[in-house]
Amino acid sequence: MSERTIYIFSDGELKRKDNTIFLETSDGTKRYVPIETTREIDIFGEVTLNKRALEYLAKQEILVHFFNHYEYYVGSFYPREHYNSGEVILQQCACYLDAKRRLDLARRLVAGSLQNILKVLAYYRNKGVPVQDQEKGVRTFLDAIPSVGTIDELLAMEGNGRQTYYQSFDAIVASDEFGFDGRSRRPPQNRLNALISFGNSCLYGVVLSEIYKTHLDPRIGYVHTTNERRFTLNLDVADLFKPLLVDRTIFSLLNKHMLRAEHFAEQAGGIYMTEDGSRIFVQEFEEKLATTIQHREMKRNVSYRELVRLELYKIEKHILGDKAYESFVARW
Repeated sequence: MSERTIYIFSDGELKRKDNTIFLETSDGTKRYVPIETTREIDIFGEVTLNKRALEYLAKQEILVHFFNHYEYYVGSFYPREHYNSGEVILQQCACYLDAKRRLDLARRLVAGSLQNILKVLAYYRNKGVPVQDQEKGVRTFLDAIPSVGTIDELLAMEGNGRQTYYQSFDAIVASDEFGFDGRSRRPPQNRLNALISFGNSCLYGVVLSEIYKTHLDPRIGYVHTTNERRFTLNLDVADLFKPLLVDRTIFSLLNKHMLRAEHFAEQAGGIYMTEDGSRIFVQEFEEKLATTIQHREMKRNVSYRELVRLELYKIEKHILGDKAYESFVARW
């Protein structure tokens, strides 16, 4: 039975009754959560919940991700880790503290991210969209990765490659309502930036939930610097899948005119999605996560959500010295 994310945009209280969890809104309406098929809950509305509900969610190994009024990720209820392995965590730390090993793994992750960006650009070039200049630019940064000597230089290389990629968005979307004009955050300054920020936040939660099902510790990343403030491994892995899951979802919604200007509003000096717009996005995003492709090594179809988990297993094998990590790169 496939597992999915429950998205809560309404205000209310999340309660437990016997072996069920439900959201009760101010008008008394109850929306039950299908516990047996729920992997995580993303809360965007003003929702309260008590210890009894959290205890049951922890028992069912369901993560809860919280987002503020402006749809920024603010934190997670991360149940007690049932799968953590002392050996894996020690090796994860050792790989991070060894500058040479950390840089090697970080290079592999960033190279995969840029390769998937190139796959998206090639897809639209084949459909007649003029993105050849962006392809050439991103490839230049990809080719330079082996010569990068520090994490800071690698981050700059990845950032420059992504900025070059963003220059193609106006041509891919081709809509006056969704002009891009560069990346802006906190707050996003236009509708396309609002979409990117919202989609990235959703993906961070998905990857964090998949990490929970492995032996890995989400606080120890390799491209993003580990510190006391946040999870970082999910950011590393999310960057690999952003072009395939977030960006292609955005392009599909806009080119099919499923999202329009009316699904966005101006607040606090920025542009944000309305609840209706957010619902439309997450429905398409969940369909993308559930899309299956033929896995070359496993000889069976796997969903993109499962691919995220498989990528984490590959990172685990790498840090344990079992098999060198090779990032997933789309082949369509």
